[in-house]
Amino acid sequence: MKVHFLGTNGWHDTETGETPCILIDSKEAYVIFDAGNAFRKIDRYITNTKKPIYLFLSHFHLDHVNGLHTLLKFKFPQGIKICGQPGTKKILDRLVNKPFTGSLELVRKNMPIEVNELNEGEHNIGIKVKCKYLIHADPCFGYRIELEGKTITYCTDTGVCDAVIELGKYADLLITECAWKEKNQHKKWPHLAPEDAAEMAKKANTKILALTHFDALNYQTKNERKIAEKKAKEIFADTQAMFDDEFIEI
Repeated sequence: MKVHFLGTNGWHDTETGETPCILIDSKEAYVIFDAGNAFRKIDRYITNTKKPIYLFLSHFHLDHVNGLHTLLKFKFPQGIKICGQPGTKKILDRLVNKPFTGSLELVRKNMPIEVNELNEGEHNIGIKVKCKYLIHADPCFGYRIELEGKTITYCTDTGVCDAVIELGKYADLLITECAWKEKNQHKKWPHLAPEDAAEMAKKANTKILALTHFDALNYQTKNERKIAEKKAKEIFADTQAMFDDEFIEI
């Protein structure tokens, strides 16, 4: 199973990376986390037209959903099942529509699109998923997914909270954001510093920690990401700072 980090920037695109999108290629399904600008690249990796495709949206800040306007380019015969927190249908009906972009109804002429709203808790929607609200300026979901007998946790746009530790408990891979360079850099806009992510990974007994969603202003060079990785490794050794188009195999 490969976990492709298609976009690893937070906020906006720079020469260092595009806004968030992660694609998991497993035996059971393709699973996508978030639809930033890098969402445009998913057709490079989705080659099996029989495997289901799930897109899990963490929240609706534009850097996590602005890639949805590229839905019109895709023609996957199996379609895409979009999943998100309560209220997702109403927001997508407004966002993926005129005057912003082509409507979901127009997209459905090319392929099936299904929008599912999930409450906090555990669900079996063809794959097993657990959802919990994180701490952010606006409601944001973290996800715990089971694929091929392994567990992958995705927690972006969050401050330090018990939900990350619960979702990441004994996970084979914990993917978190790393927007800030210093702890509590902006207390009213919760995000993580590298030490925050590493401390939660350690408490959760996660196997691997992958850092992504590097704030575009804070992390303007690849070397700054490697410095963040070094800080995290001092607390949690199995940490990787991710870059666009890299992958982790588990």
